[in-house]
Amino acid sequence: MKKILFILLLIIFMKDAMAENTNEKLLLELTHGEVVIELHSDVAPLHVERIKQLTKEGFYDGIVFHRVIEGFMAQTGDPTGTGMGGSNYPDVIAEFSNKPFERGTIGMARSSNPNSANSQFFICFKPAPFLNGQYTVWGTVVDGMDYVDAIARGEPPVEPDKIVRMSLIEE
Repeated sequence: MKKILFILLLIIFMKDAMAENTNEKLLLELTHGEVVIELHSDVAPLHVERIKQLTKEGFYDGIVFHRVIEGFMAQTGDPTGTGMGGSNYPDVIAEFSNKPFERGTIGMARSSNPNSANSQFFICFKPAPFLNGQYTVWGTVVDGMDYVDAIARGEPPVEPDKIVRMSLIEE
């Protein structure tokens, strides 16, 4: 009970704190070019905090896109490159919202357990309404979607593209 209360208070606090900076962005440097991502701390404060924490630590630098499905999405964030790995931090509880999965939407990957998101995420190539309310939306590509479209396809790709570097954009 104390853990649930703590998490609820943390969410409330984080939503208030994040409301002050609703223009948070990441720079995703890919093999083919740079992608700008707007963070949605208003709907997924815990997931955005995790992404920011891992980004600051350099966790995503050099990680490949291990699962890229034509007409659907590109998935990354697994340091093993197998789709089975994650960070050393505990999983993040689900923050499902009514924000739809559209072209450029970024969602947190997870197992069949809704509360199993950790470090893996995916970028949608086109709308995926069947994901709405089932996965946490934490960001949207606002520039450079053409570079996302250029990511090599496959599960895994024969020659996978990677995140060269991921960083916070200071404004």
